[in-house]
Formats: sequence, C-alpha cells, structure tokens
Amino acid sequence: MDLIDTHQHLILRDRVGYGWTADIPALATGDFTEADYAGLTAGKGVVGQVFMETGVDDADYQAEARLIAERVGTGGFLGQIASIRPETDAGFDAWLEEAQGLGTVGFRRILHVVPDDVSTTDRFRANLRKIGRAGYPFDLNFLSRQLIPVGLPLVQACPDQVFVLDHCGVPDVAAGDWEVWTAGITAFAGASNVVVKLSGITAYAAPGTATVDLIRPYVDRLLALFGPDRMVWGSDWPVVNLGVGLPGWIDMTRVLLADLSDAERQAIGQGTARRVYRLGRG
Repeated sequence: MDLIDTHQHLILRDRVGYGWTADIPALATGDFTEADYAGLTAGKGVVGQVFMETGVDDADYQAEARLIAERVGTGGFLGQIASIRPETDAGFDAWLEEAQGLGTVGFRRILHVVPDDVSTTDRFRANLRKIGRAGYPFDLNFLSRQLIPVGLPLVQACPDQVFVLDHCGVPDVAAGDWEVWTAGITAFAGASNVVVKLSGITAYAAPGTATVDLIRPYVDRLLALFGPDRMVWGSDWPVVNLGVGLPGWIDMTRVLLADLSDAERQAIGQGTARRVYRLGRG
C-alpha cells in the first residue's frame, strides 16, 4: 500500500512563527525539515506528500504558504493546503486568488482554537462557499465535543463544499469519550460532502498507550461509516511524535488496514486523496 501523506507539516522557525508549540516540549524547539521527514519515511512507501498549514502565528499564515510554494513540485511535494480566514472579508478574495497560484490543493482554518461561533456567521459561510465554487476542499479541525453542535451545521449549510474532517474527528482517546465521538462521527458520515482523514489519533491517547488494539475500534468505526472511498491518510508529522512517531504510525496503519482488499487499501493510501485534492492540478 503506497501512501500519499495529506497532512505533513514543517517547522522552519527562521522564516515564520509557531507560538502554539511553546507549551509542547517535544515541539517547542528546533526545526522539523524536509530532510528530517525524508529520513523518517525512507523505504516506508510514502510516494508523495501534501503540506498542511501548520497553524503559524496569524501574521505569518500567508508568508508560510508563499514559502511552501517554492517547494511544491520538488522532493515529493504534490501541493499544499493553505491557511485562510473565511471569518473576515478584508483581503479574503485577494488571498483566495493568490493562493490558487501557490500550488494550493485545499484550504484550512483551524476551528477548535477559536470561539465556537466563528464558523456560524453568514460571512464565514459565504466565503467558504467561494472556496467550494473555486473547486477546492476545506479541511476541518473540530474536537469531538464540537462535531454535532458546531461542525454539523457548517457542513449542512455548505452542501456543495467538499470537507475533509481531520484527525479522525479528534476523539479524546485518553479520556475515553467514545460515546461522544461516536455520535459525532456518525452524524458527520451522514453528510455526503465529508471525507475523513485517518491521521492524528495516536496523539490523543495517553502517552505510551497508543497500541493497535487501542486504536483499532476507532478505525473500524470509520471504515464502517465512511468506507475507503471517503477516507484519506495523513501523518500529522511532527505532531505524531506525541503519539507513536511517524515510522510507528505508518507501520500501525498497515496493520490496521491489513484485512482490507488491495483496492480498499489503495483508496485510503492514495486514491481518495488524488480525487479529493485533485492532485496534479497545475
């Protein structure tokens, strides 16, 4: 099963700011570079990667996309998912237009770090529909508790927008919120414009506990609800270091999906990603 990593971050501190990492010792210092990533994935069947905006400081999100644009088309970079701010009209249209020329294959606004009502405004949803009309998917970050009250109304209000729900819908594995997560993820699966990303989940387990046995029920539920044609794979590197690490997550993925057919594994590994993100677009 070859993999396209749809959720690869870089941390390049001499170019942009990453204030959110300050309270996370494993990520608070040093860079996480293309060379680091290449070393970790060598021989692991990763055939390409899509850079995911890294939640940089607000003043830097456009600078980050311009920086990554220099890398698209080289070293396995197939495109980038750029940050955007649908909650404001100021500069939105200009950035949407510019970003389309930066190797962008999708957009994201991290919504679990802002007030819940940010995505409920008419302005946010009108701007989101512009992204859809331009032909780009929108990655969503919601905590499990937000899925039904905050996330579901958004995806229902924008039925022509393709959404990618990041990190398996962020189950709080450590706290055991299985019922809350299951209700939310089931509701999201009922929205045909939503794809789910198999990523990030090991970081939500208590440190040192993210085993195949612990994670399998979550993955099996996603498979039953979405099916391989509505699932993409991502590493969430280097945040995955808070869980099992990048090589460990690749190995765990192969075990978790081992009982699927070749075609089903191919869909999750790269086929769905190629379709949803329209990889190869100029």
